[in-house]
Amino acid sequence: MTTPTPPAEPTSDLRAALEEQRRRRRKRLLLGAGAVVGAGALVGAAVLGASLLTGGAATAETAADDAASGERLSITIAGSGESELQDAVELVAAEKGLDVEWVNFENDWVLPNSSLVAGEVDANAFQHIAFLSAFNVANDADLTPVFSTVITQWGVFSSSIDDLDELEQGDRVVIPDDAANGGRALFILQNAGLIELSDDAGSYPTVDDVTGNELGLEFVPVQAITIPQQFDDPSVAAVVVGTSYFDPSQGVTKEDALFLDDSLADSSLPYVNVVATRAENVDDPAFEILQEVYQDERVAAGLEADSFGNSVLVDVSVDALRERLAELEDLARELQ
Repeated sequence: MTTPTPPAEPTSDLRAALEEQRRRRRKRLLLGAGAVVGAGALVGAAVLGASLLTGGAATAETAADDAASGERLSITIAGSGESELQDAVELVAAEKGLDVEWVNFENDWVLPNSSLVAGEVDANAFQHIAFLSAFNVANDADLTPVFSTVITQWGVFSSSIDDLDELEQGDRVVIPDDAANGGRALFILQNAGLIELSDDAGSYPTVDDVTGNELGLEFVPVQAITIPQQFDDPSVAAVVVGTSYFDPSQGVTKEDALFLDDSLADSSLPYVNVVATRAENVDDPAFEILQEVYQDERVAAGLEADSFGNSVLVDVSVDALRERLAELEDLARELQ
């Protein structure tokens, strides 16, 4: 199977941030191992756990002081489905003095946001900033990111063909029906050489912005989270979706993609997932602990188990996230 490869581009900020994060993790592991050897198994194990979570003695001492005082924080987070990553976050957070309660809305990407707006939860963790921007504008909301979590690679998949060259005139291609993910799918199809988009399509292109479509492909918009269910539909030639969206029982991985996007390119910043909250809640001290929790190796292992390597933890500055969110919101308002 031949997989087209997009042109090489300079190292992006996302890719550089990921490499720096991996370097810090390796350093923390080495420092933790040294502590175990130097201080004995019991004491060393405690130091290792603190090192993995925080990478610094000062933070570890603070956590120890909080534990000694018996003071604990709590936070309720909305998600879109149970996962091993959630279990790991809950476990590691508990060790840090933070009690995490997950409230999951299965197969729904609206309720985690509307629940947060209503104050029923303290935060949510399920969406990228492009989706968040579209929600904020459509609902006159002020949800904002507090830190980045993961980014998921997307691609073109098919159960009936082995190469994009096998697509035929008028074939049906399933794409997400929401503005943020639908636009991402169209960009992927353009990068794959299947369509051309108008130069002024912006960050939220729709099928109306398709200016070139030699095969006359028919686009079928459906809810993004349900796209894997269309994968085996004989009337569908291909689907465009996140590589981690498939159920493990389907046995579909990124190795099966006919085309993959570059999830670490600077152009992928809008698709970085975040923990989000209401604007007036950004200073909740629970978020500082929660951000450290997401740096733990056990959380990375939980993500690996959930996504089979199709998603990675990324560390993007909150200022960059909020700046891009504001830009995307301005673009979304222009489309209203």
